[in-house]
This record gives sequence, structure tokens and C-alpha cells, in this order.
Amino acid sequence: MSTEIRFDAIVVGSGFGGAVTAARLAEAGWKVLVLERGRRWLPQDMPRGPGDDWFYDVDEPHKQNGWLDYRWFGDMSVAMGAGVGGGSLIYGNVSIIPPRTTFDKHWPAAINYDALQPHYETVGKILNIQEMPLEQVPKRFDAMKKGAAAIGASSKFQLVPLAVTFDPRWDRNAPDPYNDDKSHKFINAQGREQGTCNHCGFCCSGCHLKAKNTLDLNYLAIAEDHGADIRPLHVVNSVERLADGYRVHAIHVDGGKSRDISFTASKVILSAGSLGSTEILLRSRDEKKYLPQISKKLGEGWSSNGDFLTFSSHKEEMLPTRSPTISCAINFLDGDGYEGARIFVEDGALGDVPVAYFGHALMSARKWLDAGWYKNLLNKLIRQLGRLNTAEHTIAWFAQSVDASDGRLCLKKSWAHFGRLRLHLDWDIKKSEDNFKKVNELHKKLARANDPVSITTLPTWTLLRDLTTPHPLGGCRMADSQEQGVVDHRGEVFGYPGLYVADGAIIPFALGINPSRTIAALAERNVAIMLAEAGKA
Repeated sequence: MSTEIRFDAIVVGSGFGGAVTAARLAEAGWKVLVLERGRRWLPQDMPRGPGDDWFYDVDEPHKQNGWLDYRWFGDMSVAMGAGVGGGSLIYGNVSIIPPRTTFDKHWPAAINYDALQPHYETVGKILNIQEMPLEQVPKRFDAMKKGAAAIGASSKFQLVPLAVTFDPRWDRNAPDPYNDDKSHKFINAQGREQGTCNHCGFCCSGCHLKAKNTLDLNYLAIAEDHGADIRPLHVVNSVERLADGYRVHAIHVDGGKSRDISFTASKVILSAGSLGSTEILLRSRDEKKYLPQISKKLGEGWSSNGDFLTFSSHKEEMLPTRSPTISCAINFLDGDGYEGARIFVEDGALGDVPVAYFGHALMSARKWLDAGWYKNLLNKLIRQLGRLNTAEHTIAWFAQSVDASDGRLCLKKSWAHFGRLRLHLDWDIKKSEDNFKKVNELHKKLARANDPVSITTLPTWTLLRDLTTPHPLGGCRMADSQEQGVVDHRGEVFGYPGLYVADGAIIPFALGINPSRTIAALAERNVAIMLAEAGKA
């Protein structure tokens, strides 16, 4: 059964593009609906142990709609967030402005560095962007700094701006510094309760303290306070053109079941991410035939943003499982780059998921072994595990770079899925391979400056030339004409007034740097233009 409710605007997705757009439209008095495929995550629901909802299944979202959507396309894999707040739930907190040279080519004429600056500043204010206090930087910060000096790049070393709220009183040398009681609660500018960072390290698997300034705590809070209707567990599959707007077709998944549902609006803004928005338009054009005039460039210009990961092990303790995911970087995006390659290297880390995972397993086991000598043994194991830091001598060297941006998304029949059309990524390493080799060599030089015991490049690269990215870009490139791209400089789809894309899909070429702030700044710019044009109509 299908039902329809009319809105002024429907925003599909609640990541950096969708959250900004929903907030500004709702502030302007528009009747706004936000359709989010994932659930609304509460701190107590964030995945930590066995049996928790770690993964999102695009084939059966009614059965499995967990934290992370991980797609394997053969030579390239993509990791994406699934939930109210989109990628802000899982990203490494970095909210950074790219250099001026980023906009020298590939972009529409109306988009330039100076035009975006006020919007970058607005995003920084709303997300409460700040740098980690120098007194709180992790040991891997010193390793990065030492590596930069060793290769003559001290001037390129920098702290990175983070969407994290720090407490200047936090002290790593205090007793039990990573305990939750070291986080102090406060009310943010949008009236939502948060906590300060205790450097626990769980940024990417869910900040249960709300020290991470995720979109549900700011932009989406603004949207809801102004009447926006945010509906989780609504998976949009296509958009249909009507005489007076658009109909959005979706399925509502909940309780292991799914049902078809549709909504109509004068304007539709797709913010489902590079893969999501591109797939919706591909299905609308090629499968459903709803939008036949969309540019032939749809799906082209896809980029992994040059992501690459290398590990090194050292005699000195590095504590990679503590502190926010990223603290600093070495910036080779300007000038001649690194041997001609434009690279941005960061210190990468993850929360101690293995410890949390097995700790939860032991807690579950205690429920049925909570008797006799088992009880004392399990309690001891749990206490010891809580003090353990796995891989404590490891550094994760994580880089983004400017790759060839020549991937292509399309729909293909999958016989493993009964001949259904599924999203497919054509991505060839050839034009980007030299770039990634230089990234890997740079990582090794930085590691060698810190007396490594070993340096490990992932075997998926060394053996197969396969990569993984958490920063997919492109597919609905913005351009000056339909012959060059899918949307114009405002994000409006060529040939379809009132249909927009506002996410990483519209970025026309690899940024080589964390893209979230650019996505949000473009959304701020484009929604302001949308409102101005609507006011003149």
C-alpha cells in the first residue's frame, strides 16, 4: 500500500549535505521531510560487542540496518555511515578547508575559493570546530612531527581542525584518564546535551559521550527545532517527475519487515552520498524511466579521494587506540606536492574495538557463568581487558591524495542476485597507480624516521592492487553544462528544475583532503541560492 504526504521539500539523506540543507530550509519556514535509510542511534545502542548491529545490508535493510555500510566492488571497497547524521557518525572528526589551488580547475566557473570562505566559516561555527590542545596530543603526534622533520617537511606539519569538544582540564597522567567520568556534560549552542572528550578513541564506532559534534547534535537539531520531520529507516530508490514537483519512492523498513511508501514535494534534494544519490538517479533514469533526460555523464568522475593506509610497528609505545582518530597532518597539497603527487598524510587510529568486543563477549558470558570459580575468573579477565591497549606500538599512516578521478558508477545485472540491477563501480588503477606508490613510499619514509620494527602495507594493495575508501566522491559532477556534468553550480540537476544533489557526489574531482567541510560549505552556499530564488519567484 502506498501513501502520499505533500511537503515543500524532501531531503534524502542526513549527512553533511542533507543536514545543512534541511536546517536552512526549515529555518526559512519550509515544510521539510528528511528521509534517512539508517536508524537514529542512541549512545547505548552503538556497536561494541558480539551480537551488536555493526553492518548495514543494502540488499536486506529490513533485516540488517546497522552502523556501517561496507561495499565491495572488487578493486575498490567503500565504507559509509548509516544513520541519522550520515557520515558524521563514523568519520574521523576532521573538518578542514582545502587550499586555494583545489579550485583552480575542474569546477564550474561560479565556484571558487573566495566564494566558499564565508560558508566554510559558518560550518566551522555550527560544528564547533577546534584543534586538539597541545597538552593533550597523543604520542603518534610526536612521531608524525619527527617524520616531517626527517624528510625536510617541518613547515608542512600541522594540527588539524576537529569537530570535537575538548576539555582543557583533561590530563592523560591523571588516574584512569580514559574513564567516562573524565567527560563533563554541557549544553551546546543548539540546546543539546553533550560531553567533553576523554580520549577514549571510539570516534568511528560511535562516540557514546557525545564529545564528537555529530550532525544530529547541531544542524539536524536546528532542522527539527524548526519543524523538520526526520524519518529514519526510509530507503529511497527512485524519484519521479510530476507536473508540479516530484514523487519520491521509498521503502520503510522496521521490525524485520518493509513496505512501499511515497511522498511528494515541490523540491527534492538528494543527499544520500556519492553512491546513494548516484544510484537513485541511475534507477530513476535507466530502470524506472522517470527522468530520461538526465545527463549521460551520470556516474562518471568517481573518485576514492586517493585514500591509502600503511601501518608501522615501533619499539616505543604509540597508543593508537587512544585519543581522537586524527590529530595532525603533513600537507603536500600545495606547490609541487610530494614528488609531483598532491598528498595529505594524517595520523590514523581507531578505538580499541577488539578490547570492547571481547569485553562485551565476557560480559555476556558472565550472564550464564556467573557462579562458583567462573565468576571470579571472568571478573578478573574483564578488569584486565579494560586496562589493555591492543597493538599499542602501532602507528596508522593514513593519507588522502589527488587520484585520477576516473571511476564510473552504473547499474548492471547481478546473476548472484537473480538478475536484479545492482550498483556497479568500474575503477581502474592504471592512471592512479603511480600516485598511490608515492603515497606508500612517503608513509615508509615517515615510519623509518621513528625506528620501526616493521612496516606493513596492506596485502590487498601489495598483492591485488585493491583499496578501500571512506571518502567516495563524484558520480553527479557539478559543471557548467549538461555535456560536462550532471548538476549545475547550484547543485540543480540539468533539465529538472527543483531536483538537486547536495553531497559528495557533486564534487567534480578528488580533493585530496577530508571532504566533509567542503560538502557542507557547498550545501550552505547552494541552499542560500535556492531560498533566494524561491523568494523572487
